[in-house]
Amino acid sequence: MSEAIGNILDLVGNTPLIELKSVTAHLKNVKIYAKAEYMNPSGSVKDRAARAMILHGIKSKAFTKDKILIDATSGNTGISYAMMCAHLGYKAAICVPKNANLERKRLLKAFGAQIIETDPLLSSDGAVGVAKEIALSEPEKYFYPNQYANEENPKAHYNSTGIEIWRQSGKKVTHFVAGAGTAGTFTGTSSRLKEFNKNIKTILMQPDSPFHALEGMKHLASSPIKGFHDESLVDEVVEVNSEEAHETALRLARDEGLFVGFSSGGNVSAALKVAQKAQAGSVIVTILCDNGFRYLTDDLWEKR
Repeated sequence: MSEAIGNILDLVGNTPLIELKSVTAHLKNVKIYAKAEYMNPSGSVKDRAARAMILHGIKSKAFTKDKILIDATSGNTGISYAMMCAHLGYKAAICVPKNANLERKRLLKAFGAQIIETDPLLSSDGAVGVAKEIALSEPEKYFYPNQYANEENPKAHYNSTGIEIWRQSGKKVTHFVAGAGTAGTFTGTSSRLKEFNKNIKTILMQPDSPFHALEGMKHLASSPIKGFHDESLVDEVVEVNSEEAHETALRLARDEGLFVGFSSGGNVSAALKVAQKAQAGSVIVTILCDNGFRYLTDDLWEKR
């Protein structure tokens, strides 16, 4: 009998790096690899930051069994929090925009989290305000990790994601492409990769307008809450519209067998644009943020 895993949190990280073959068939001498973050235990990249923030809170005694974790999310971080709190025997209350999709809300409920719906017109920024207000009003009741300002968020990616990409690519990665919500993934990963090789290009994928359909991604130019966004780490910004991100997600499912969400489609769309200009021999790495099961009610999947 193989050695058992004693803790769900031990399953976070060390996700595969997958070479994209079909969607890149038109490229010559340029490779694109995707970090399969949807294979984390709750199904998204946010498991890395959530684990780090929860464990830091417990270690510092800021998060105790008599407190409720409260934070704002567009969905994925909240699901990570809810799963980990359920596993560890803690409680969670998640502030989420009212228009967050049905799958995310059902997952939060499945893990036993309390859902606090916020103004849909204010998106995730509005949820941040509500979470902060509740936490400040009853500090003895709530543990507020605040994923937009908690240094454990980018540190999780600095200490894991960046190192894994460097190792798994055989130290050959030349470009890193990713979008930003809290910017923890982009900032933490980019800063570590540039320490390994200062010539690695770190490229920000951004929705092409404030009104888009890439859940979890921000149009940073118009957002008042920029999280860990560090302009000095951005070598280039590549804009992607919602339609091309959705179409790429569908192509990934149909042509690569990778069932991932729309933010993943946006990242791969941006990586493909970067590849068209990249030098021969370039190795481009991007992030598959979450799985497609969180988008099943979208009629995209029924397209012919």
